[in-house]
Amino acid sequence: MANHRTARSRCGGGGGGPMFGGFGFTVRLLASAITVAICFFFALTFFFTSHSHSPHLQTNFGFSTGSYGIGSTRRSVLALKSDPLKPRLDQIRKQADDHRSLVLAYASYARKLKLENSKLVRVFADLSRNYSDLINKPSHRALFDTDSLSLDESVLRQFEKEVKERIKATRQMISEAKESFDNQLKIQKLKDTIFAVNEQLTKAKKQGAFSSLIAAKSIPKSLHCLAMRLMEERIAHPEKYTDEGKHIPPEFEDPKLYHYAIFSDNVLAASVVVNSATKNAKEPWKHVFHVVTDKMNLGAMQVMFKLKDFNGAHIEVKAVEDYKFLNSSYVPVLKQLESANLQKFYFENTLENATKDTTNMKFRNPKYLSILNHLRFYLPEMYPTLHRVLFLDDDIVVQKDLTGLWKIDMDGKVNGAVETCFGSFHRYAQYMNFSHPLIKKKFNPKACAWAYGMNFFDLDAWRREKCTEEYHYWQNMNENRTLWKLGTLPPGLITFYSTTKPLDKSWHVLGLGYNPSISMDEIRNAAVVHFNGNMKPWLDIAMNQFKPLWTKFVDYDLEFVQACNFGV
Repeated sequence: MANHRTARSRCGGGGGGPMFGGFGFTVRLLASAITVAICFFFALTFFFTSHSHSPHLQTNFGFSTGSYGIGSTRRSVLALKSDPLKPRLDQIRKQADDHRSLVLAYASYARKLKLENSKLVRVFADLSRNYSDLINKPSHRALFDTDSLSLDESVLRQFEKEVKERIKATRQMISEAKESFDNQLKIQKLKDTIFAVNEQLTKAKKQGAFSSLIAAKSIPKSLHCLAMRLMEERIAHPEKYTDEGKHIPPEFEDPKLYHYAIFSDNVLAASVVVNSATKNAKEPWKHVFHVVTDKMNLGAMQVMFKLKDFNGAHIEVKAVEDYKFLNSSYVPVLKQLESANLQKFYFENTLENATKDTTNMKFRNPKYLSILNHLRFYLPEMYPTLHRVLFLDDDIVVQKDLTGLWKIDMDGKVNGAVETCFGSFHRYAQYMNFSHPLIKKKFNPKACAWAYGMNFFDLDAWRREKCTEEYHYWQNMNENRTLWKLGTLPPGLITFYSTTKPLDKSWHVLGLGYNPSISMDEIRNAAVVHFNGNMKPWLDIAMNQFKPLWTKFVDYDLEFVQACNFGV
């Protein structure tokens, strides 16, 4: 039994020996192959990192040494990615290329804009060439032709310094020339310029308006001279010119005659109105002129109208102070003139204050403080025996007989006047504050305005309609100037809102004091021409084409007129 197991064991051992021997041989063969492969790999590694001049190696293995150059130091494969100077060089190169592209873009845009200053185009082109020349410089070109791992740091620093200098010059040039290219900057600069010019224009307009106001409202030296010489004559010969103690001529109160009302402190202007009216009247002896002035000019006015006959016309000269009912207890304007605020409005004497409200500066004229300007609202009380009166401003010239006005059927209306509206101009909205509820409720903003200067008043209708009371009501309501600015036209438009009779435009042609485009045919056909505006005919600023219409009625033969050098 034991022998049997032994024999079987041996049989088993003898059968397995050859199999284990074959497996061991295979393992050894594999280990040898791996060893050979490792040796071969290291041999290749050594081969590619060794110094070689054989060009065929490049061909056989497909590797190129172009960017590393010849003579590089042997390094390991891992060392190929470890150079710290390479990113720095790339960054400097990129900055140079970016700024070169920028100046090329500016140069191209400058050519498209066809800038007058072609120097900019040349400068940008030169900057672009500087960048190219810098990169192609032999000492700097080596930075790009050698192995990045062998970059010379001193050369790199010099290259970086020169690049930064050119970048600085480029940015400075672009900054200086930016406004020629940057549309947003151009627009902003243009806006700033426009704003500055508008400020200057506004200031110039205010100063011009103020200067124009002074030129228009100041008394010329010759006119002042005439008033003084006439007053001197009045003082020297009081008995010749005074009306005190004399019987009042019945013609002054005769309602059957043609009566005119002229309120003025301008001696020469008032004489021209009377002279032109009497010379063109068919029956001048039937015409009565009621001239009212202030106390200061009363003597001069009395002398002026006593010096000649005026073709037999009757002339009454009085001072406003002679009408005792005109006092602050009855007249709202006189009461308001005592207000400190109103006096401040007129008499602030600085240019800035005087020109705050340029649009309505003409209403700051102190003439609106004069009661002479408001006498037109008291005609029925001044002339209680009369039925009709023709009111004339002192800056008009009569060219035809005006008696036809007394033949007009007034249809129960109070005021006969020429309307001045056309299109949207000269409507009530331009004279009154329609944002005020009282004005908005009572009046139509599109209602047509009319002109003062030649107004035919039916005094009987005036008394019936109680127009003076209406005027007082509205004048009291406007004490703080919220309904309209100062002046006499707005309260006139209000007072005679529904009681105005439109007259034919040929009766009254306006604008000779501001509008040079009025046709001479229109002027020739007019019964009355009106020099309303700043360019009054007695001023140096008068329009030359219209001035002769007025000067031909000046009595240059009078010694007082000659002595004051009128017309010289």
